[in-house]
Amino acid sequence: MKEELIISGRMNPKIDPELAIWHWEIPFYLFVGGLAAGILFFASFYYLRGKENEMPNTIKWAPILAPILLVAGLGALFLDLNHKLYFWQLYTIIKLQSPMSWGAWTLLVITPLSMLWCFSYLGELFPKWNWKSQMLSKLENYVIKKRRIIAWVMVFFSVILGIYTGILLSAFNARPLWNTSILGPLFLTSGLSAGAAFILLISKNKYEKQLFRKIDLIIIAVELFFIIHMFMGFLASTQVQIEAAQLFLGGDFTLPFWVFVVFLGMIVPALLEYLEMKGQKIPSYIPAVLVIFGSLMLRFIIVNAGQVSRYLY
Repeated sequence: MKEELIISGRMNPKIDPELAIWHWEIPFYLFVGGLAAGILFFASFYYLRGKENEMPNTIKWAPILAPILLVAGLGALFLDLNHKLYFWQLYTIIKLQSPMSWGAWTLLVITPLSMLWCFSYLGELFPKWNWKSQMLSKLENYVIKKRRIIAWVMVFFSVILGIYTGILLSAFNARPLWNTSILGPLFLTSGLSAGAAFILLISKNKYEKQLFRKIDLIIIAVELFFIIHMFMGFLASTQVQIEAAQLFLGGDFTLPFWVFVVFLGMIVPALLEYLEMKGQKIPSYIPAVLVIFGSLMLRFIIVNAGQVSRYLY
């Protein structure tokens, strides 16, 4: 197998078992980060547009999942660290040229903000909820008054978080598959699509469902454009990037990528959502679950395929 891999100092689009190290922590972290970013973006965006009463699932209910996702993602990231006791050193300096620094500080901002956002709606979502502490009651009233400021900060940092999940990989120049500027926008749109799908999954509101079907269709079209553009860029680039693209164009990642990510995760749900908009009776949870599944598979496949693609001399 090794002999097949090394051809003229480059790589072959077949997987060397020694290179295919399958980890779940990083793709899981990228997935939950993107999903949380999508949920928080839509919640803060539509709050700022004054849709609080028209879109309760988007603004009030869906964000409850976001801090859980972010904490779970941070836990997975912590498990992946080799030197776990030194993670705090990321917060002793800000390096604008470092994706890890951007990610660490973005998570430090958006995680507590997502918690405050949920905290501000607890009394409204659960009318019988009663704070026994006067201090917590005062804090709740204070956060409610500052919701608009929180929404402005959150909409900004949710976009940064969504893009960062792709930039984190593209900063690795030694991995030809990851070394593309398309990953940032691709992972952002994938996160927004997953966020829209989650809102579709939990919503019983007709207005919200109709709106997010249209939004998701547009986002899926943009995702497909980015994927096509990414492979066109690879095929028009250096030989090693052409060979990295071949992992998905006849290589060992061809079937899982085009079936699980593109077909089941994008084309099928887009078709089902279109049919729903035309009045066909299709359970809305089916396309929503497929979109979320496709978003998860995108991260797992790109992360693990990227570990296989490399420069060999």
